[in-house]
Amino acid sequence: MKTIIAKSFINSLSYSEYRNIISELIRQDKSTGDEQSDDLLMYSKLNETRMNRLDKTIHVGIESSQELNSLKHQYYWLVLAEGWCGDAAQLVPIFNKMANASNNIELKLLFRDENKSLMNMFLTNGSKSIPKLIILEKETLQLKGTWGPRPEGATKLIRSYKQQYGVIDETAKAELQLWYLHDKGLSTQNELTTLMHHLEQLTHQTK
Repeated sequence: MKTIIAKSFINSLSYSEYRNIISELIRQDKSTGDEQSDDLLMYSKLNETRMNRLDKTIHVGIESSQELNSLKHQYYWLVLAEGWCGDAAQLVPIFNKMANASNNIELKLLFRDENKSLMNMFLTNGSKSIPKLIILEKETLQLKGTWGPRPEGATKLIRSYKQQYGVIDETAKAELQLWYLHDKGLSTQNELTTLMHHLEQLTHQTK
């Protein structure tokens, strides 16, 4: 596991590099990932607009910022994502804002389909769901925890819809995007801040 993480990390991207690659592919009428289709290109274009908006509108709360800066250790948030993924478009800009608000966290990104070995280590119920945030101790690249692919409220919404209708269709996707819009990134900030402090407590207990 540690070898796969280390090898994958070498190819990791900054947020600006990740965004630039997506934008350049869109200019070529392409999406990220192994598959190419009109739908994936459409989603990529829509997601770029969403990420541009979130870069301007998402703010990290004072309490979350203070708690992240009170962490005793330094971490990488290594995130698996793709440009066509609606959840990634809503969440990766939040990860970026949180990392920028903390002296203890650095965000690194990888495209899922280019890092299959790593993705296969962090499946969600057997699926390659993204975004997947992998928390690594900065000094050693030791795995400390994971988060994703969605905050709890969004996960419950999709689970309930699938139980009711048996499929995740365009209506479900639209309802999910509305959930993200109304939540304004608060659930993600709260869940990740809580998780980081929990991981620090576990580290303290084992030393």
